[in-house]
Amino acid sequence: MSAEPIATPPGPWCPDPMRQQRADYTLADLRTLPDDAPRVELVDGVIQVTPSPTLGHQDISLLLSRWLLQHAPGDLRVTQAVGVGLSSNTSRQPDVLLRRADVPSDRSMLRPSDVVLAVEIVSPGTRRVDRFATRGEYAAAGIPFYWRIEQDPVHVYAYRIGDRVGPGGERQYEQVTDGANVIELTEPFEIKLPIAEITP
Repeated sequence: MSAEPIATPPGPWCPDPMRQQRADYTLADLRTLPDDAPRVELVDGVIQVTPSPTLGHQDISLLLSRWLLQHAPGDLRVTQAVGVGLSSNTSRQPDVLLRRADVPSDRSMLRPSDVVLAVEIVSPGTRRVDRFATRGEYAAAGIPFYWRIEQDPVHVYAYRIGDRVGPGGERQYEQVTDGANVIELTEPFEIKLPIAEITP
């Protein structure tokens, strides 16, 4: 009598190669991903697995989140790494964001209108995306404020939606200020952020 074959557990979840080639994933597909799926973003219908952040990146993210929790007004809430649906086939996960307090807590995907400020912390593997792609995508989706934080040394660049429009008629960000010592802003609330307080 021959032994029955041993069942092997399935490997980790990964996107379907044919659908990746067709670039036809949607936000609805993201909502049905299994629990073992890695952290992903959706860009023009293509699922992109996001690399694990470095410890330095996470330290800045946590310090900034703590600072915002202590200083943001009551009508705003601080959130980390939650997806924002920018269109039917594109979503991003800002490292830190400020959202409106009235957004239901059971939501796992935010709308651009829920988000007041999106923050990206630049890592070696995300330089091009964070400096160019996400900034344009967040502006086109109408997110009012965007911060880009560079590491080594920590330097914050703050942007707001301006009157300038891109070649496709989409709105663009204008830089409001930047600094490696302190950031002072009047929007989205009165901010005086010493950069040392978010530097690991």
